[in-house]
Amino acid sequence: MKLGAVVPVYNHGGPVGRVVAALRAHGLPVLLVDDASEPLCAAVLDQLALQPGVSLVRLPLNQGKGAAVMTGLRRAEALGWTHALQIDADGQHDTGDVPAFAAAAAAAPQQLICGCPIYDDSVPKARLYGRYATHIWVWIHTLSFALRDSMCGFRIYPLAATLRSMQGQHIGRRMDFDTEIAVRLMWSGMRVSNLPTRVHYPEDGVSHFRLWQDNLLITAMHTRLFFGMLLRAPLLLWRKVAA
Repeated sequence: MKLGAVVPVYNHGGPVGRVVAALRAHGLPVLLVDDASEPLCAAVLDQLALQPGVSLVRLPLNQGKGAAVMTGLRRAEALGWTHALQIDADGQHDTGDVPAFAAAAAAAPQQLICGCPIYDDSVPKARLYGRYATHIWVWIHTLSFALRDSMCGFRIYPLAATLRSMQGQHIGRRMDFDTEIAVRLMWSGMRVSNLPTRVHYPEDGVSHFRLWQDNLLITAMHTRLFFGMLLRAPLLLWRKVAA
């Protein structure tokens, strides 16, 4: 298993250096995906990419978190990685849990290793409560409770299977990506390991969630996944019986 970290970045020039340093301290190669950040952040990323074990791919136009992650996963395969750890650039995820995630992936290399957030008091309440609607929809889409949190952006993908699931599919390119790719991987038969991980929202954190646009995209995602579930329901139910 060759594991590296894919970090989508859009104007997180302040915290991304600390995230990269922590990942490198755990021995992971790091691939930064610049989603057309502003010049100040872009300059920070250029400097980080001069460090050993750190590489950078830059999108010419802002395309969204999902597009950045998908670009990173494709490049990760070209770099010879077998698995990719996805982690946000804003420092909200606890990099101290990287060894536990890596060990889980080594023990179950064909599974999606997905973070299950443990929030502190910094979490915005609207964001916390809003997640529950998506949790319910994901349980419906998969006819399963196996995935405890589909929105956590701290996870490890088996690259070959994940890239197969991305081929020929309309997958959300913005904030709808994390949930949709997880559901589609479960549809493909991939099992999930849920690992608890602490999540902290920095006071000076920058959120790129667009209230109306991203909620519309998420609604559209749930709609197409629901109809996709209806087509796959016999297979999903058979898997539950056969398990």
